[in-house]
Amino acid sequence: MVTTDIKRQLVIIGGAEDKEGDCQILREFLRRAGGTKAHIVIMTAATELPREVGENYIRVFERLGAEKVRIVDTETREDASSSTALKAINDATGIFFTGGDQARITGILKDTEIDEAIHQRLAEGVVIAGTSAGAAVMPDTMIVEGDSETNPRIEIVDIGPGMGFLPGVIIDQHFSQRGRLGRLISALLQEPADLGFGIDENTAMVVTDNQIEVVGEGAVTIVDESDATHNNIDEILKDEPLAIFGAKLHILPNGYKFDLKTRQPILQNASIADSSVPVGSANS
Repeated sequence: MVTTDIKRQLVIIGGAEDKEGDCQILREFLRRAGGTKAHIVIMTAATELPREVGENYIRVFERLGAEKVRIVDTETREDASSSTALKAINDATGIFFTGGDQARITGILKDTEIDEAIHQRLAEGVVIAGTSAGAAVMPDTMIVEGDSETNPRIEIVDIGPGMGFLPGVIIDQHFSQRGRLGRLISALLQEPADLGFGIDENTAMVVTDNQIEVVGEGAVTIVDESDATHNNIDEILKDEPLAIFGAKLHILPNGYKFDLKTRQPILQNASIADSSVPVGSANS
């Protein structure tokens, strides 16, 4: 559960963010990272096409006015100890993880010198962003892979260690577009986390300390199982349907906020206590 007063800035993107038009989400990240004085590092560990993907983001951030943008390409764990890469991390005002395969990010970077350096920079106020796979790695436990468009079952999702930038939650991406509510609930019930966040494409949850604001054209779906009265996870086999009673569901579009400590949506600086809807209560 996220309850500590940690100083942090994260921009967690559901994938397929706009890179050609207004670039609302990437613009928000760059503004928080220093605007025209920003030094951006593009982390390409997730992708097998680091130069192509990295240069695409370089073009976007340079067009928006960043002072300096560079790629840190780590193909092996040995690269994660590179003095050049570490210097780039230490000089950055914003660090951006691209999409690809989230298991590549943790396999290459977790528990390395770069991992330690990024966590230190986060504590110092550097903005960390990630899209798609780069969003999946934000919690301390992440969804590695799983089935979409299906009902919750233990077997439909694989979970593993994430990077731990936002502990105590579960995050899924491409959420509405790929019908991932079932796998988010499946992952949430298997882990000691109360909150699951499903982020739509071209949508971001922007975390400032313990508050989230939604930015973009879609929504962030929040499943809160902290007050759930029942689930059957200890009673079923891995291919059998999961049940859950009394969980809460919040849908937050652009501009809406959420408090991670109180686990309540925020509107005009007031907690909306009656804005939650039990999962499965909608008319069919």
